[in-house]
Amino acid sequence: MKQLKKFITPILLFALSIFFKSGANSFLNFNEETALVIGKLSSILLVISVAWALIVILKVTKSRYLRRYDIKSENNLNARKLYTQFNILERIIIFIIIMIAIAVILMLFESVRKIGLSLFASAGVAGIILGLAAQKVIGTILAGLQIAISQPIRLDDVLVVEGEWGWVEEISLTFVVVRIWDKRRLILPTTYFIEKPFQNWTRNSADILGTVFIYTDYNIPFDKLREELTRLLESTDLWDKKVNVLQVTDNKENYVEIRALMSAKNSPQAWDLRVFIREKLIEYIQNNYPESFPKTRVLVKESETIKK
Repeated sequence: MKQLKKFITPILLFALSIFFKSGANSFLNFNEETALVIGKLSSILLVISVAWALIVILKVTKSRYLRRYDIKSENNLNARKLYTQFNILERIIIFIIIMIAIAVILMLFESVRKIGLSLFASAGVAGIILGLAAQKVIGTILAGLQIAISQPIRLDDVLVVEGEWGWVEEISLTFVVVRIWDKRRLILPTTYFIEKPFQNWTRNSADILGTVFIYTDYNIPFDKLREELTRLLESTDLWDKKVNVLQVTDNKENYVEIRALMSAKNSPQAWDLRVFIREKLIEYIQNNYPESFPKTRVLVKESETIKK
């Protein structure tokens, strides 16, 4: 019922255009000039109503088809693919419908036809100028179409772009909106994702690995730290129970570098899990091995003269 209401306006415009078009020269008794104006206006209303109806049909068809796919579900890879394709293709088709409608309306006026013919007569120079002026616009639109087909990014993908981490919120024909983790919005042209490298953390799946680095003294018991990491991971729902690794990845003069590797279902949960593990491991070392934090050692030797 709600979707049927969207057709009310174009149907009313269509009926109004037919009424004036059929009655301008008959029962409305307009004079010739007024009838001509009414006839033009009714033709314009007819074109607008048809274009409007086509756009509504397109939107209703898209929403009814995508209703079967829940983009808010946890495993939404297929849904994000379809939403991305349909949203971009919808904008392309709407753009084409509007351009055709404008062209048809302009062709109703004789003066516009003459202007069009004169422009076509000098199409050599005008074509070159318009081609150069519209090169970037056309390239951006084609990039949007390429994103819809090849899908290097999709709606709700997690990206690291321009040093920022966030989600793809909107993909249009000419630009992409990335919602940054702190609620800022990064607006980028569609050509950016065709021409420049970026990180896509959810290209094939949403699950991701998280790392936590801890720096301690050489005397830390690594096995005890592994046991504590396992206990902490098993105590939280943020861990997806797939990856649980603790390794010594580097050593310097005053400390060793310990990396805790863990997995989560998606990047927001991975972030929260990393913060949780980092905090709890530091607390564990504070409470059980406070002497194992990095320290600087100075060896002082007693000289022979002082001994004498």
